[in-house]
Amino acid sequence: MKRFLDCTASDFETMSKDELLESIASSEGRILVCETIGTIMPMLGDVTNAEFVASMGADIILLNIFDVNNPVIQGLPETEPENVIRKVKELTGRPVGINLEPLEQDVESTVDTIEMWQLSSGRQATLENAKKAVEMGVDFITTNILERIKEVLEKEKPDIVVVHGD
Repeated sequence: MKRFLDCTASDFETMSKDELLESIASSEGRILVCETIGTIMPMLGDVTNAEFVASMGADIILLNIFDVNNPVIQGLPETEPENVIRKVKELTGRPVGINLEPLEQDVESTVDTIEMWQLSSGRQATLENAKKAVEMGVDFITTNILERIKEVLEKEKPDIVVVHGD
């Protein structure tokens, strides 16, 4: 397996979860992950923020505030909703992932009350949303509930990287 730093966009298109992890590990910690928010106005007009950070050297793109039920990336050419992630990957040539936010049952959300940041159903860390994200083409999902979904991961064995983070 090639080091991540030696890979091209076509290499990433065919990588499995294990191959992606191996290529990252073989790059001795020199990988830059950049988080962008697709629902806000792009910094460069009709160029997505994901494209912008890729041009500035980001190796991996993490989309925050990404709703699998209503996928929006400002600056993206008109794209069918189910192909938004694939289009970002095509335009950037990078692996792309999303954040899914945990929401504890019977606990009021502490997510900001400003409408733009409110936690929609398509951003919640549910099995259904994770499956939708995989169908949309994500390479990884970040969440901070890995212990609670360990059993599901072992049963489903998704071919994506799942990252514990916030």
